[in-house]
Formats: sequence, C-alpha cells, structure tokens
Amino acid sequence: MNPSSNSDALSRRRFLHHGVGGATLLLGWLPSRAEAASARDNPFNYNIDRYRKVDPKWLHYEKTASFDSPRPDPRRIAIDRQDRLYLASGRTVVVLDRQGIPSAEILCDAPVRCVSVAADGVRYLGFKDHIEAFDAKGQRTARWEAVTGRPFLTGLAAGENDLFAADAGNRVILRYDRSGKLLGRIGERNPDRNIPGLIVPSACLDVEIGADGLLRVNNPGRHRVETYTFAGDLELVWGRASAAIDGFCGCCNPVNLELLPDGRCVTFEKGLPRVKIYSPTGQLESVVAGPDQFSDAGAVSPALDSEGSPAGVLDGAIDSQGRIYALDLPSRRVDILQRKPDPAPAAVKPASS
Repeated sequence: MNPSSNSDALSRRRFLHHGVGGATLLLGWLPSRAEAASARDNPFNYNIDRYRKVDPKWLHYEKTASFDSPRPDPRRIAIDRQDRLYLASGRTVVVLDRQGIPSAEILCDAPVRCVSVAADGVRYLGFKDHIEAFDAKGQRTARWEAVTGRPFLTGLAAGENDLFAADAGNRVILRYDRSGKLLGRIGERNPDRNIPGLIVPSACLDVEIGADGLLRVNNPGRHRVETYTFAGDLELVWGRASAAIDGFCGCCNPVNLELLPDGRCVTFEKGLPRVKIYSPTGQLESVVAGPDQFSDAGAVSPALDSEGSPAGVLDGAIDSQGRIYALDLPSRRVDILQRKPDPAPAAVKPASS
C-alpha cells in the first residue's frame, strides 16, 4: 500500500477486520476458544500449531539418512541421470554422490540461484539475471544474454532441445533453445488464452518438464500448480488455499516442485514446511515429510543468504530409485527420504474342518 494514497489508506480497525477475515479465508479454519483468546491478546498472532502434526495415515515415507551441506548458503539441489547431486551454495556448485560426499566443485563469479543438468551432461547454472553453461569438467562454455526487466531467476529445467527458466522477478517462465536464444514467455497474464498470470510474492518460482512433454509450474500466490505446453497454452490447474493437509496455506505455496517419472508431483511448502505427493490431476496421495521434521526457522519465513537475498525454505531432488532429497535451507541439511515398505498382507487362517 502506498502511504501517500488516501484512497488506499485503511484505518486500524478496518485493517484488522480485513486482515482477520482474509486470514480465515486463506487458511480455511475458524479459531478455537484458546486461539480466539490468543487473538484478543495479540490480534496479529498467526497460530498454526494445530496443523504441525500430520496424521500417520498420510506418512508413507521415512528418513533413512541425512547430511549437512558442505558449503554455507545452500539454495537449490538438482540431480543428473547418474544420480550425482548438484548443490548450489553461494558462488559454488558442489557435486556430491548419493551419500552426500563431495567429488567436485564449480566455482563461479556470482551467487548461483538454481541449477539443472541436461541428459547430455551439460550443466546450466542460473544467476540472478542470466544463465551460464558448463561442461562435464566444470568449464564454462557459454554465458547467455542477461534477462531484461527485473529478473530474479529461481529455477531451471533442461530438456532435449529447450531450457526453461523460472524468473520470479518478472513473474514468467522463459523458454530458450539450448544455444541461449529466447523462444517464448510462458505464464504471463493473457485473457485471450485464459491465462490469469503468475502471482509470486517471494522469490519462489519453479518449473519442471514432465515425461508427457508438458511443463509444471507452481503459482504460489494462487496456491496451485499449473500445467503448460511448451508453446505456453494452459492445460490444467489444481490446488487450493487451505492449511488442511491437502491444501497450500500462507501467502504463497508451494514454493518448489519435483516430478516423479509417472507424472505425480512432489510439492515443497514454507510456513508449514511440508513435502507432499499429488497425483497428476492434483489428488493428495501421501506426505513425504511434515513440519516437525524440519527446522523451526524453516517454518517461519524464507531464509536469507549471507548477502541478504531470499534463498527459499525447502527444495528437493529425486534419484533413479525414487528417493527424495529434501534440502532444508535454514538448517543447511539434506534429508534422504524413502517410501516405507508396504505392510505384509495379513495371514489367512485356514477354514476349520
């Protein structure tokens, strides 16, 4: 709100009225007596404790191992076809094995915001306003032209012939060919194409390429996931604003995405830090990890790196065995999460003679 604009100004009473009503609609809950009393003591209190525990029936994954980031300021994690991990940390991308043991580093001139590895091994690194390509030896082979406007690149997805960049600053997905030529802009408001536009309140925009040849993009301000063609047509949307386990709560969620080979979507959330799996059409299937498995700092607000820039809260990658690597940025820890074994079928008693 512009404080110099009288038409936009709200009295304190009206502000509280709109704020409480908006929070109720956003979170989808009515306060208990205890919560109501707390609100009377502090009308700005945002109590989400009741949602921190996840019903065990949803928890189909368990943590099998974890390791700390070898570098400070981790931002994004990616994985290649050989299950090598790439951890963007400060001005470095650390290459690790599946146990988190470093094997190589790519040193850069500026903080790395995101990373993606193409099937042919080319590593693409996203910086605040441009993209660079590196070969398998970690040598830079190209620096692409800087993005115009107010860029803040936060996600990359490398395909066979295309590279897609999530630009949270300009609220758009940029489509490039693999040489760096800009081919199109996806997700911008366009009533003629029935595209309402991306709402990105914080530096949390992601893009993934599905095995079906369609893009998945988080629209955090609208609390949903959107599916686009490479040409930018909006094919499917799903998701709702709610603190319930099947919804996305707070100002803006989900913050990051990953895709399983069968098209199911893995979402990562802040505020209530959660990792969940949805069907390709948006039905919640399971919870990978709940709020009590992550740091308290991750539950409050996006982390800031040492330069004071938004770094996010949770990110993830999936290896060839279906294991999910969840990066908790505030604690600088990577948890390895694996699906629990299916319960053994109950023994059938023989029929009495």
